[in-house]
Formats: sequence, C-alpha cells, structure tokens
Amino acid sequence: MDLNFTADELAFRSEIRAWVAANLPKEISHKVHNALRLTKSDMQAWARILGKKGWHGYAWPKPFGGPGWNSTQRHLFEEECALAGAPRIVPFGPVMVAPVIMAFGTPEQQQRFLPGIMSGEVWWSQGYSEPGAGSDLASVKTRAVREGDKYIVNGQKAWTTLGQHGDWIFCLVRTSTEGKPQTGISFLLIDMKSPGVTVRPVRLLDGEPEVNEVFFDDVQVPAENLVGEENKGWTYAKFLLAHERTGIADVNRSKRELERLKRIAKAEGVYEDARFRDEIATLEVDVVALEMMVLRVLAAEKSGKQPLDIAGLLKIRGSEIQQRYTELMMLAAGPYSVPFVYEAMEAGWQGDFVGAAHCAPLAGQYFNTRKTTIYGGSNEVQRGIIAQSLLGV
Repeated sequence: MDLNFTADELAFRSEIRAWVAANLPKEISHKVHNALRLTKSDMQAWARILGKKGWHGYAWPKPFGGPGWNSTQRHLFEEECALAGAPRIVPFGPVMVAPVIMAFGTPEQQQRFLPGIMSGEVWWSQGYSEPGAGSDLASVKTRAVREGDKYIVNGQKAWTTLGQHGDWIFCLVRTSTEGKPQTGISFLLIDMKSPGVTVRPVRLLDGEPEVNEVFFDDVQVPAENLVGEENKGWTYAKFLLAHERTGIADVNRSKRELERLKRIAKAEGVYEDARFRDEIATLEVDVVALEMMVLRVLAAEKSGKQPLDIAGLLKIRGSEIQQRYTELMMLAAGPYSVPFVYEAMEAGWQGDFVGAAHCAPLAGQYFNTRKTTIYGGSNEVQRGIIAQSLLGV
C-alpha cells in the first residue's frame, strides 16, 4: 500500500492551490481562519465562485457536469480549500442530495435540480431528524399521503441545519405503516416556499440560529418530486448517510484548526508549557492517524480493491478530534474565552472588550462542537454498528 502522492497528483495539488489563492476572497478566508461568523452571503459567494468553475459539485462525474476527479483528487481539493481558509461547502445540495438524484432520480429530476445545485444558486436543506426520530430515523412520523398527482405532507422536522436559508428540502416521509418501519419511508423533494411550510429557527448556546424546526401543514408536493420508488426511501437514506458521515470527519479542517490552536497557545503564552505542548502533540498524532485512515481508503480505491466501509469510524474519530481542539483552545485562552456577547461580536468590538480578538469566538465554537458526536448518527450508535459488522456481535 503506497500512501505517497504521485507526481501528477502533486501537480494537481499545485494547480488547485494556485486557483484557490487567486479566487478565494480575502475577507472570507480571514473569517474562516479566525472562526468568525460566516453569513449566508459569504457561504453562497464561495459556492457561486466554485460553480462558475464547475467545482461546486467537485465529486460529481463528468456526465452530470462535474470535473470527474478520482477520490485522491477530491481529497487534495478539499485539503487545499481548507488550508487556504475557504468555507466548507454546505453539503446538503452538492454532497448529499445530488448523488441520490444522480443514482435514483429520473432524467427529468436530474435536469431540473442538478444545475441549480452546481451553480450554488439553490440552497438545499436536510429533513431527516424529528423530535422522536434522531439517531433512530426509522421512527419518522411525518406523513405524506398520495392524492392524485400530489402528496399531502404533515409533520415536523427538527435540527434542520441552516434551514432558515433553504430554498428546497429533501425529506424522509412516511408513506406506509405496514411491515417494518423502514419499509414505509419515501424520499421526497419539497419546495420550502410552498404554502404550509413554516421554519422556526432555534438559537443555540453559541448565539447562532444554526438549527431549525420545520413544520409541514397540509403541504402539497407534486408526485413528480418523489425520488425513486415509494416506500424505498430507506435505501436512499442509507446511501446518503454514508456521504454525510465521511464528510463529518473533515480531517482537512482539523489540520487547519490545529495550526490555529498553536497560534492561540503562542499568543496566550502557554505554548512553552511542556504539559500543554504534550496535549497539542497528542492531538496532532490523532489528526495524522485520521489522515492516514483517509489515505488508506484512497490507496485501496486506486488499487481497485473494495475499501472497508469505514464511514462510521471516520465519523467517530473526526467528531471527537473536533471537540478536542476546541477544548484545548478554551484552555489556552483561559478566562478570556469565557465572555461571549453575541451583539458585541456582531458590532466587531468583542475582541477589544475581552482583551484578545482571537479569543472572542472560542466559547461559541466550543459549544457548537458538542453536537458533532451526536448528529449524523450518534457515536454510540456508530460503535454498535461497527461492532456488529466487524465482530459479529
């Protein structure tokens, strides 16, 4: 197994690095490097820049308008974007629903939805979790009843990330109550501007309304917006979740944030403390180990071998690392990381108020990453799945 990049791959990396440096707006990269608040305009501006290049759907095959990159090229693209301070591509459109539409959608659905996703013009949201169906998605209760050429949808979705910006939402809906719970679920695409759709933002501890409740009251959805077959949505959901859990690992963002942790430790005068440096070193070893796991998958794919399905493993380790580096940033900043005044940060003077601008976002970032071991399938559930598949227990 060769984990080294070839000369062609290194040349590809250089090409990506040069393009990102020339096209990524400096004000956006400054916000990313310093964990400052990204607006919808910031995220969508970068999406549109990528869309013009045909790279917003960077993992798409050429027949669907993508660059047709292999897995190693996609990894290098993600790494160079992260290290340059590019916003993470909002995954719900290009990374999650698009592959489902490509694999299971009709040609008409592909022609209708994929161009807007690639261009970055259409913002998608994910409608999976419900108040009683988080990690146990088979318990979804949002109902879709077929009436002629449309479905009538009633129910509620919870924890819809960035749903306040959504134009469209892909939903798991219950279309049958017969048989096992998984057999009565369908995959439906819903226009969020439809009458009866209500979005209620939920403000989190970090001050952001990042997640939302979405309510459906007699929402009429054209039957042509059903992806694949009715009652086969569980198959499409599992296909999509493999993309989500691998993305949650986000080793490239962890590499960037590791360097930020070192900058904060140096600015706060704790980098020379041997014990604190040991903590940073331990984290760095974990980040390298996670990267090696990713590279092993890439090497297996290049050799034509079927890689182990390690989406769950990547999700577990990646989410734990994200929590750990935010904890160490808080420890490095000490009491300066405690104050968090949302309005002050919006006004741009929180850093001066607490005495260190780089400390202002730390509390919010720490609180926000508490969720990473829960969403996308809680780590406890993922460990159970891995134990069953590998150990047969």
